[in-house]
Amino acid sequence: MRINSSVPFRVLAAITLIAIGCSARVLRAQTAAPAGETRTFVIRNARVFDGEKLLSSTDVSVEKGLIKAVGKNLKVAPGTKEIDASGDTLLPGLFDSHTHTWANALEQALIFGVTTELDMFSDYKFDAEVRKREADGQNLHAADLRSAGTLVTVAKGHGTEYGLSIPILASPADAQSFVDARLAEGSDYIKIIYEDGSAIGRSIPTLTKDEVAAVISAAHNRKKLAVVHITTQFFARNAIEANADGLVHIFEDVPPAPDFAALVKQHHAFVIPTLTVDESSTGVASGASLVADERLSPYIDAPTAANLKKAFPRRVESKENFANALAAVRTLHTSRVPILAGTDAPNPGTAHGVSIHRELELLVEAGLTPTEALLSATSVPARAFGLDDRGRIAPGLRADLLLVKGDPSTDITATRNILAVWKTGAEARRAEARAAVEKEKQEIAAAKASPPPAGSESGLVSNFEDGTTAAKFGAGWSVSTDLTAGGKSTAEIKWVAGGAEGSKGALQISGMVSDAVAYAWAGAFFSPSSAPFEPANLSSKKAIRFWIRGDGHPYRLMFFTKSGGYMPAVQNLAVTTEWKEIVVTFSALGTDGHDLSGILFTAGGLPGSFQFAIDNVRLE
Repeated sequence: MRINSSVPFRVLAAITLIAIGCSARVLRAQTAAPAGETRTFVIRNARVFDGEKLLSSTDVSVEKGLIKAVGKNLKVAPGTKEIDASGDTLLPGLFDSHTHTWANALEQALIFGVTTELDMFSDYKFDAEVRKREADGQNLHAADLRSAGTLVTVAKGHGTEYGLSIPILASPADAQSFVDARLAEGSDYIKIIYEDGSAIGRSIPTLTKDEVAAVISAAHNRKKLAVVHITTQFFARNAIEANADGLVHIFEDVPPAPDFAALVKQHHAFVIPTLTVDESSTGVASGASLVADERLSPYIDAPTAANLKKAFPRRVESKENFANALAAVRTLHTSRVPILAGTDAPNPGTAHGVSIHRELELLVEAGLTPTEALLSATSVPARAFGLDDRGRIAPGLRADLLLVKGDPSTDITATRNILAVWKTGAEARRAEARAAVEKEKQEIAAAKASPPPAGSESGLVSNFEDGTTAAKFGAGWSVSTDLTAGGKSTAEIKWVAGGAEGSKGALQISGMVSDAVAYAWAGAFFSPSSAPFEPANLSSKKAIRFWIRGDGHPYRLMFFTKSGGYMPAVQNLAVTTEWKEIVVTFSALGTDGHDLSGILFTAGGLPGSFQFAIDNVRLE
């Protein structure tokens, strides 16, 4: 996860989605195998990459979701489904070893061949629900999940800025109890933040080296892995010296020191470089080429495509920085340090599932052979994280499989030419996913052809000059809080005298944010359609302009769209006690406005009372 407060971060949006109940609908859609599906079949004559080596013209038989045999001319029971894979390549299902999981991310990942995600920070309650469904056999059409759950950070450190209420480590003496609390929540391993913001010219609090070492030791006391988020070589070295099991980013700030790789090798650590998000952090949208790839594009929905085309703001030293990251991976690989493929999805320029194919391409650019890149997404992460039942194609292991056209051992981009994906022998619903994307395209075309809401021509939403809270079009303003998610936050909206630039009045939003739920919110919601939460075509507009002032608490603007699955794009707002005019473009929020269903001005992130006001809200 990269730091950049100016870019909407979709993990927060996902948490909000979970809060309003949409994730439950997504999870219910992930059903068990249909009645009569035995998950038994045989794949014939495939080129097989078994997670360690290539086998020519080989059969793989699957029985009840497990690999039964690997060899030539395998005998199977009469009536067994046979798949001719002559000229194609069969791989173990892929790992993405660094993600942040939310909503339908795991289902999306499976469509693109990722059968296991190693999550590096998410809502542990969401993780628990996924685990339960997995144990009950109700998650066959979504990637399997292992998760760090709640990360380890300090007050106001990285990880606290996304709207979650994060427990913080106070001192090294608290390390064991802190780690034990995470394990009680269900964490499969421990993720530690060791990040002071210096890599992007910021200064934020972080753990001390002693605290990092104490947390690592506490995890090891419970026989759990401890991995460390870093973005500079200085912190990377410290983390390795503190006995971290792995680094979950690679640094870009300086070229790798001559002894850095040897240090990592000496400590038997692994590295998950996340080159895709590193590339996006330089201002280059790492995922743009994926959207343009005809082998992948029919399965990429509109919100995913929009995020893949995003990037972090470009810095002057961007090109040089990315070269440092590539050089660091190259020297680590030369020293035989285990490299694991991970994307840091869903940061700007990345997405679940599809971005692993760009990550593999970048690992080859960094010096790995295509076969070594395949290792980084199969047997290497399985071994590093102790998942001995997957990552290879061998008798007795899970039938997590990926069948592609062509030979990715010579052309790594052949992993994009997917013919079929199986998770424990259940085939992924790729045809349904493709049909859904095609339907979405048709709906978008129809929405763009529909008339805009009556009264929206001028773009003015409300200027509050008439002494009321009325809007010029749509269903108007209403209160929105986390009560629907079991929270206890409250809000009130009312007209008050004295608006921006000496105007007559403004809309005041006040209330209290509770810490009863981690994703608390409270604010004012505008429905641009005549019916609440129905989409409206506002594609003739390109931005929202408004005035705002408040009490210094964190505030956010959220845009809800139908094509975004009603998951909001989020923009943090810099609010002071003085009136300030802010303009946010639709493109910055990942929409063109053709299906805008709601705009929310909200408090959140810090519990307690709040009060802010908005004025002269308009779309232009």
